[in-house]
Amino acid sequence: MFLQIKDTNDLVKIVDFEELIDPNSDSVHAQDQEGQEEQETEIFKKEELVFPSGEKLPLCWLDANYRKASYKKAS
Repeated sequence: MFLQIKDTNDLVKIVDFEELIDPNSDSVHAQDQEGQEEQETEIFKKEELVFPSGEKLPLCWLDANYRKASYKKAS
């Protein structure tokens, strides 16, 4: 799966999808898609990543308490 870094619009390839969807993890291992050679795996903060379309990551991937947070906002 590819995601985009918000500030630079560079694509990164997610190494472990389970890590991405785990709301208890605030970062993810990914490879920057620079050039033609395979890049080293780096750690990226999830809050810095978006889908290539520009859409934000789902809140349930970022916050383990997303249900409580959305309830408080709705009140």
